[in-house]
Amino acid sequence: MTITITAFDRSPDGGKGLARDTRVRWALEEAGLPYAVRLVSFRAMKEPAHLALHPFGQIPTYEEGDLVLFETGAIVLHIAQRHGGLLPADANARARAIAWMFAAVNSVEPPILEFFNAKVVERDKPWAAERLPLVADRVRDRLRQLSARLGDADWLDGDFSAGDLMMASVLLRTRPSGILDEFPSLAAYVARGEARPAYRRAFAAQLAINAPG
Repeated sequence: MTITITAFDRSPDGGKGLARDTRVRWALEEAGLPYAVRLVSFRAMKEPAHLALHPFGQIPTYEEGDLVLFETGAIVLHIAQRHGGLLPADANARARAIAWMFAAVNSVEPPILEFFNAKVVERDKPWAAERLPLVADRVRDRLRQLSARLGDADWLDGDFSAGDLMMASVLLRTRPSGILDEFPSLAAYVARGEARPAYRRAFAAQLAINAPG
């Protein structure tokens, strides 16, 4: 069955790999799975046809036969559980890799999104200048904890896994602010993820959609 995902017809980041469909593309590339992409405009995301796939009107979605999924963590986990290369064979290591997937979206990403909102969405609010340093420090607190856990290892728990895929994707969002560079071990960790051939293919596919034509 053909796998179809949705993505922005014009990504807000211009194809820099920050849109969440990159995570799903990366997982599909790691698993060696062919897929089709249906491009969706911001307007179409809020229309009934797309809301039937994603109740919150966002991207990406994942369709495979009768199965429809939303939320990148759920989609990547689905791919990883059914295809090799993204989860360890050992049951305990597999469970830990899944725990890191949850950590990426539940513990690390929320303060990063809060910082993004404070810097971009809420920047014209009278309290924005005061709030921004506070939320930036919350991001730094999480990255400090993560950096301490990573130490000098290449990946979070043994070999590369879906946990690293999700975590590196989340950390990429801190690069434009410069915060990632304050943590050299995490910057190198993200760079290792970006160097993987599967990531490069996923990035190139998204960039091609957004390249000036």
